[in-house]
Amino acid sequence: MTSSNPDYAFLHKLADAADAKTMQHFRSGYEVINKLDAGFDPVTIADRSAEEAIRAILEVECPDHGIIGEEFGMVRETAENVWVLDPVDGTRSFICGTPLWGTLIGLRTKGKAVQGIMSQPYNGERFWGNCEEAFMKGPLGERALKTRSCASLSEAVITTTEPALFSETERPLWDTICDQARLTRYSTDCYGYAMLAAAGFDAVVETGMNTYDILALIPIVEGAGGFVTNWTGGNAVDGGQVLATGDKRLHDELLTKLATAAV
Repeated sequence: MTSSNPDYAFLHKLADAADAKTMQHFRSGYEVINKLDAGFDPVTIADRSAEEAIRAILEVECPDHGIIGEEFGMVRETAENVWVLDPVDGTRSFICGTPLWGTLIGLRTKGKAVQGIMSQPYNGERFWGNCEEAFMKGPLGERALKTRSCASLSEAVITTTEPALFSETERPLWDTICDQARLTRYSTDCYGYAMLAAAGFDAVVETGMNTYDILALIPIVEGAGGFVTNWTGGNAVDGGQVLATGDKRLHDELLTKLATAAV
């Protein structure tokens, strides 16, 4: 298959609908609503209107499919085919005006992530795949994605969204991993996984993930030759503790290190 495969056309149609909404509001005046009584979990009109736009298409064109979305919950979630949506992954970056956010749209079939797209309309970039192949397009053109070789943590460039998200048990392991890695960067959200697929990062280590944070990214990373599991090496479609790498050798090394905090 190629990047012009008609199977991908529907992913791009959904992303187009979301992009039209998010770009109406990025770096413009809007209300930021906190979804938590204790702590800070922001949501904006961009999140909600983008998810509504995607759902409207799905309800017309895939009425027997399920939908799980961050903002509007679940319908038909036990269906064989379920669309998993995060309309703005990286809302904190969005409200700060930084472009490290993206719309995530993934398809789960019989419990497995089978297709996914990440769209970043401000940068004009998209990343998509189906676990067997993955592609990106942007200002520098379109190309197939391939993760890079990285034999060990000492050679690795790694990322996580925010170290404070790790629990008291998890944080010492993360600090040890950082000490042994070549370079660590933060606040990448979905962009970290996209850049892993594009040979920018070697590993992403996360915790507290929801299914809508990760499902769409699995087909992209795996399609580029990478690996996405939970910290016990199992299926990561439900989120939780997530490890993504571009090289199996690094994946195995990190699983061994993370095992004492895996749940």
